[in-house]
Amino acid sequence: MSEFVKAQAEGRNNLIAQMREVLDVAAGESRGLSADEKVKIERLEADIEARDAAIATAQKVAEREARAVEAAQGFAPAEARQSDDGDLLRSIARGEMRGHEFVRETRAALVPSSNTVGQSFYNQVFQIAQLVGPMLTTSEVFNTASGESLVIPTVTAVSSAGSVAAGSAITESNPTFSSITLGAEKYAALVSVSSELLTDAGFDISGYIAQELGTALGLQANSVLTTKLSGAAGSVVTGGTGVSGAATYENLIDLVYGIADGARVLPGLGFQMSKTGIAAARKMKDGAGNYIWSDSAIPGQPATLLGYSVYENPAVAAVATGAKSVLFGHLPSFKVRVAGGIRVDQSSDYAFNTDVVTYRGIIRLDGGLTHATHIGYFKGGAS
Repeated sequence: MSEFVKAQAEGRNNLIAQMREVLDVAAGESRGLSADEKVKIERLEADIEARDAAIATAQKVAEREARAVEAAQGFAPAEARQSDDGDLLRSIARGEMRGHEFVRETRAALVPSSNTVGQSFYNQVFQIAQLVGPMLTTSEVFNTASGESLVIPTVTAVSSAGSVAAGSAITESNPTFSSITLGAEKYAALVSVSSELLTDAGFDISGYIAQELGTALGLQANSVLTTKLSGAAGSVVTGGTGVSGAATYENLIDLVYGIADGARVLPGLGFQMSKTGIAAARKMKDGAGNYIWSDSAIPGQPATLLGYSVYENPAVAAVATGAKSVLFGHLPSFKVRVAGGIRVDQSSDYAFNTDVVTYRGIIRLDGGLTHATHIGYFKGGAS
């Protein structure tokens, strides 16, 4: 007997005992039931019927479960549900699935996706993609379920106020608005895995493919987004007197104070440079002969230059005459849109002669700068 049925039966017996007690009192006094006693008896009877109905329902459910178990004994057990991303990738390789779209929960979603299957693999790919370039880290990223045009509104000017004499009309001043539209450009990469490794349960196929796709897609995405950022940046500082194309201490100060005043108080300010730009920056000194570069005392945190974070970006131009070798500003003003998730498909025919399975990873994204005055660049001049 189940615990539920047992509890209902005990409650039913208790109700019967209460009913018998009322009847015994009336019989002992040689009288009929009073109005209050009749009401109590009726209530007890209703409660007993409810308990009987609950017991009957529980017994029917138990009988159905027993019949289902008996009927299932003649069938082979169904294949277990995919337990992790590695199982999904192996199923794709074996042709049991045509493909799968790995997505994650949104961090800043205008159109959030409800599909969060494969969240771990998606995050692995993006984590690695962030390591090969900062654009997916320093920008504000929007995850959308599909790839239709995404319009992000911006304010280009705010209302102004002024002195008004008594009885005079107040001058109307309205804010002005603009917007940027982000599409969903497609980028793809191929990863090949030998058939022997696919059948080896000890091989971390999820980590391997995440590493390869994350590096390939990350480098491409970072390059494309950096090009868009460099092209949209507004303010410009040109100079260089020591080394041809390299910025000076004074150039960097001009760059910091060349962006919009309001942007300089926002969180997320920072520099982006390639390794040649960082090498030049580490050698810079102020007027007193002190190096202006400061390594972070906290592991994993970026170094600082003039008090602002510095991010190494391999897609930023190397130090050279005419090159945009330093970017600075409010980096989250650059918006990145990722449409859907990372689509992974396979083909065993693509490289049939080598007995490998080729995985294809596809991602769609786009980026744009909301305010050109929020980010500027240094352009190298002659020495």
